[in-house]
Amino acid sequence: MAIAAIARAEADGRLKPGDTVVEYTGGSTGASLALVCALKGYAIQIVSSTAFSREKLDHMVAHGAQLTLLEHDTIDKQLFVDMIEKARQLSRQPNTYWTNQLENVDMAAGYEPIGHEAWQQTDGHVDAFVQMVGTSHSLRGTAAALKTHNARCTIVGVEPAESPVLSGGQPGAHGIEGVGIGFIPPLWDPDAVDRIIPISTGEAKATARRLTREEGLFAGTSTGANVCAAIQIARELGPGSTVLTLAIDSGLKYLSTDLYRSQR
Repeated sequence: MAIAAIARAEADGRLKPGDTVVEYTGGSTGASLALVCALKGYAIQIVSSTAFSREKLDHMVAHGAQLTLLEHDTIDKQLFVDMIEKARQLSRQPNTYWTNQLENVDMAAGYEPIGHEAWQQTDGHVDAFVQMVGTSHSLRGTAAALKTHNARCTIVGVEPAESPVLSGGQPGAHGIEGVGIGFIPPLWDPDAVDRIIPISTGEAKATARRLTREEGLFAGTSTGANVCAAIQIARELGPGSTVLTLAIDSGLKYLSTDLYRSQR
């Protein structure tokens, strides 16, 4: 995703040598962009928040990002609105390129290889794809690739139960980092999904802990939400079905939070 965003901007002249990249992020997109910028020699300014884990913030800084942190205690609509506005202000500086992930069509294309790879690894047996919605790029890009192989593949979006805006509900605070922005993502396409499943923060955390203990998969809350929803779909589809979801990030990014600390 980050490679697609940077490479396409370079190709059409939006991003030039010596420019500074600007983005707002809960951490995972920021770390990826910072990594690519470090390799390509761009400075990067990132707007994030104290609402996100310390490990995510440190990861971005490790790749050379300059952080602007907004003081927020909860993950809610106002947090994302404030981060976007601060990034907009920074983007007005000379020689900057704002990747603006919520409105950047280049990013979805960066996820298409995941769909093709998953199809190959399952020997052409993917009946459903389940994915949490933040910007919606990962869902749209992966689903688009899968649909080229199986037009009947069921596509399922996942959102925090405390902020079910895609389902027509009201925004609210939740504890699933990096997703559930509290409003409909600008590039969201409701026709690209067959259904939406709400997963609570508690369910997401419980599933993440279960993944670690039972499967040895050390992941974060958004991955827990993905797997929780994928289990629901697998039960509905029954034996012999193949349900694809993504392990979005590592549990190492959450050691300072209550996701795993409470388990000591």
